[in-house]
Amino acid sequence: MSTTELPIPTDTVDVREGPKLHPALQPFLPLIGVWRGIGKGGYPTLEHDFDYGQEICFGHDGRPFLAYQARSWLIDPAGAVSRPASREVGWWRPGSEGGFEVLLAHPTGIVEVYLGSIRDTTQWELATDLVARTGTAKEVTANRRLYGIVEGDLMYAIDMAAMGQPLQPHLSARLARVAG
Repeated sequence: MSTTELPIPTDTVDVREGPKLHPALQPFLPLIGVWRGIGKGGYPTLEHDFDYGQEICFGHDGRPFLAYQARSWLIDPAGAVSRPASREVGWWRPGSEGGFEVLLAHPTGIVEVYLGSIRDTTQWELATDLVARTGTAKEVTANRRLYGIVEGDLMYAIDMAAMGQPLQPHLSARLARVAG
């Protein structure tokens, strides 16, 4: 399956155009844009590992935070999109002493606050400081994420502790820039 076959519009706006980037966001400049690609997921509480397509958008409006949105679709064994999967929205904010904060909300009833560090100009590591959930949300107790620009693509890995399981690999993907 190619990323052009994902059920997403192809007329995405170039998010690097518009307001001048706030100076505090300079360490995040390589992330700004729209990214699409394919990932792999799995977890001990799931019956099978899975493939998914994803789009991630990092944008800004001139203020000192990045707007973040991610959406994904499950891909069946034949390579066709089978149904929508996860969504998350949030903000990446510069923090103190070279760190940063990420706030994410999920429609499944989970809200996460991450504290992050910038490894270099192309790697960002985050770990949850707080996970809050509604009464109907699944139990998630911690997450750790690593994002990096590798050969011009956005790669990431997410470890999760949930449903009584310790922190362990859950999702990973390689996404190509399609706008920005």
